[in-house]
Amino acid sequence: MAEMPLAAAATALAVTASLPFFLYGAWVMIDAELVTWDLLIYHLKFVVTGLVLTTVPLLGWMLPRLFDQLSGLAAVHAFLGLQAYALLTFALTGIVRIFQAKRNVNLYDDPEAEAAADLDELHENMGHWRSRLRVGVFGFTLLWILAWLSGLYRFYLLYVA
Repeated sequence: MAEMPLAAAATALAVTASLPFFLYGAWVMIDAELVTWDLLIYHLKFVVTGLVLTTVPLLGWMLPRLFDQLSGLAAVHAFLGLQAYALLTFALTGIVRIFQAKRNVNLYDDPEAEAAADLDELHENMGHWRSRLRVGVFGFTLLWILAWLSGLYRFYLLYVA
């Protein structure tokens, strides 16, 4: 059973390592005046790396052990994590439509057109899609941090204290 604390520590380390990737990926988009195709790809490299560092431990370590150790804190941790991924899915429903609308008018490849474009004029639902993206990303981030903190607390209770 000595491998259990080691695997739990590796899981906690991987999930913790994903936080800087998420934060930097978010900063890249927040700091950008124009979202070009190259910037979008650069942003996605960090976000996808963060998601891999979170999702692989989730599927490989946390999920298989969930029902064996389902306590109140484990249920809270699982609920927060599940809701974070639900909000990420909600954000993706917005970003896919925004991507399609911008791609249809070639805004990713033409920075001058991007600078001159009013995104809300591209489609009648653009404001709704942008709201979905903002709510989903903000919600994912908030719930991910809460799930991460509750997971670290569980790790502390199970393997340190």
